Amino acid sequence: MSDMLHFLENLIRDRQASPQPGSYTNRLFDAGTNKIAQKVGEEAVEVVVAALGQGREAQIGELSDLFYHTLVLMAQLGLRLEDVYAELERRHALRTEN
Repeated sequence: MSDMLHFLENLIRDRQASPQPGSYTNRLFDAGTNKIAQKVGEEAVEVVVAALGQGREAQIGELSDLFYHTLVLMAQLGLRLEDVYAELERRHALRTEN
């Protein structure tokens, strides 16, 4: 499962390093951090709306959009999945020690 997230992360980073004409990802990078962060917020709201009143297919679609836009934001900020994994592992370790 995480292989797909890594694949997508690498694809996004490739677009960042080697822009492709007409690429939606590159349009986001060109728009800058504020626009990318705004898109993450919009997608998060759409996830909530889907969770509260739409079916499974819409919920999966909206969550997929949120994951994608979050990965674009992470690339823009110079963060990697491994950074998030390390923080989650740290938090989990703190909880299991208590």
